[in-house]
Amino acid sequence: MKPPLSIRARLVWAAFAVLLVFLAGAGWAVQQAFAESLRSQRFARLQTTIYLLIAGAELNARGTLVMPATLAEPRLSLPDSGLYANIANPEKNEEWQSSSTLGLDPPFVRQLAPGEWHFEVVGAEKTGRVFLAASYAVTWSVNDRAAPLVFSVLEDMAAFDDELQAFERTLWRWLGGAGLLLLLAQTVLLRWGLAPLGRVAREIQRIESGEQARVEGSYPSELAGLTHNLNGLMDQERARQTRYKDALDDLAHSLKTPLAALRASLDAPGELPAMVAQQVARMDDIVVHQLGRAGASGAARFAPQLALSPILERIRGTLAKVYVEKNLDFALDCPPELSWRIDEGDAFEMLGNLLDNAAKWARHRVLVQIRLDGKRLHIRVCDDGPGFADPQAVLARRVRLDEQVPGHGIGLAVVKDLVASHQGELTITRADLGGAQIDIVLQAA
Repeated sequence: MKPPLSIRARLVWAAFAVLLVFLAGAGWAVQQAFAESLRSQRFARLQTTIYLLIAGAELNARGTLVMPATLAEPRLSLPDSGLYANIANPEKNEEWQSSSTLGLDPPFVRQLAPGEWHFEVVGAEKTGRVFLAASYAVTWSVNDRAAPLVFSVLEDMAAFDDELQAFERTLWRWLGGAGLLLLLAQTVLLRWGLAPLGRVAREIQRIESGEQARVEGSYPSELAGLTHNLNGLMDQERARQTRYKDALDDLAHSLKTPLAALRASLDAPGELPAMVAQQVARMDDIVVHQLGRAGASGAARFAPQLALSPILERIRGTLAKVYVEKNLDFALDCPPELSWRIDEGDAFEMLGNLLDNAAKWARHRVLVQIRLDGKRLHIRVCDDGPGFADPQAVLARRVRLDEQVPGHGIGLAVVKDLVASHQGELTITRADLGGAQIDIVLQAA
């Protein structure tokens, strides 16, 4: 399959096509306007020649046409000069023709209504020559008698065509040169305008080859958003890969203790069933915790807006069934229209673990508050249970599951890793209800 044209090639060819159509249209319009102007100018000159003939013409007492020996227009006296004149006197059945018509039979107009001007392009059938023709009919008064005269002047179109062709050659030569210059300028401007795309492509190639870690150049506003999001994607992917690696390292490290305990229990066969059950439960918790860490989506730069109130309602409904014997009062303070850019799985994992931990230790009441403050999301979960004996131990970094505070480790460890993957903050204090208060602040991606 033939690869598609590059953006630069497309723009150059498109500019060439548009420029060609524009120049062709503009040249044709100018050419037609000039031809019309030149034709009008020629007809005006023929009209002036007719006025000269009218000024020199006379009718004698018998009504016969009398013309002067010389005319004001010298071309009328030169044979085959290209300008020809004829005066028709229908009443006397006579015509006068200029000396320039010697040996020729131009197609003069001989019949015309008095007072009427007539301009046209006529051709001679015998010779095939084409002429610009101007004709005018007048009523001449002589001895109280009116005599109609028809003045007709022809000009060979060869001179007209020569002048028009000279103009067309000049016009298209200049338009062609201007088109080439414009196309060259357009190509240079496109090369300059698309240069940032080439730089981005080269930077991406260097990233793929490992020469650099992210897009570092400064780019125009049209590309700045693209490069910023591209860097965000790469950072998010690196963070995910790091979480996978750390989770696997921690999983291998955390499983050593229960495996060692199982190995030691082989020396005491009577304690083996209880020890196996205990350590299998611990390993199950470890696997759940590390899978939760590894599966966190991370900063939700490209996640859609997610309404949080329905998430809380679903979690509350589930926990009410799980802890039905405690008859807990879940107070949810979250505006129905509040939404946040977060993966749905992360939202369920984070809020579900917080509410499950609070419901596990609450005596009667669990309070959840979620609000927006500018570009920050505040989440607060409180309960009226005993609270944490040592909150700092729960928040300690790189603490293995088998070292977590009893009863709190698995859920809060997952929440802590989720909050960290979203570049958020988690704090634990004592609530006004008497139990634990967990505050989470997430920044907009």
